[in-house]
Amino acid sequence: MPDTFATHLLSVTTGRTETVMDLTEDCARFLARTADGRDGLLNIFVPHATAGIAILETGAGSDEDLLAALQTLLPADDRWHHRHGTPGHGRDHVLPALVPPHATLPVIGGQLELGTWQSVCLVDTNIAKDNREVRLSFLG
Repeated sequence: MPDTFATHLLSVTTGRTETVMDLTEDCARFLARTADGRDGLLNIFVPHATAGIAILETGAGSDEDLLAALQTLLPADDRWHHRHGTPGHGRDHVLPALVPPHATLPVIGGQLELGTWQSVCLVDTNIAKDNREVRLSFLG
């Protein structure tokens, strides 16, 4: 019987601009290696205080719309009490309250169960940190 739990740490480079990075293919490759056609759950977790995981459409403008909305809600200015780092960096520490650092999604027959236009995305507004880790864990 295959293992019921598997985990993998992705290392990604987001660059020095705010970004929404599509991780859907990374998730699919992980499940192809580990799920063995089973049903279960995929947990995606980013262990950083300034990044989050979102499920949304990409490539049609929604990713840019999300970043624009976050810039409106969390402007990069001097209003934040958390003041180390780049100007407005305190906003990056508030981001995970709006875009949580995790998501848990169903896996059916070894395949990630997403809606037609849904993608698994890393959301990173911290322009001072361009290397991130994302933990993928399958339980099935």
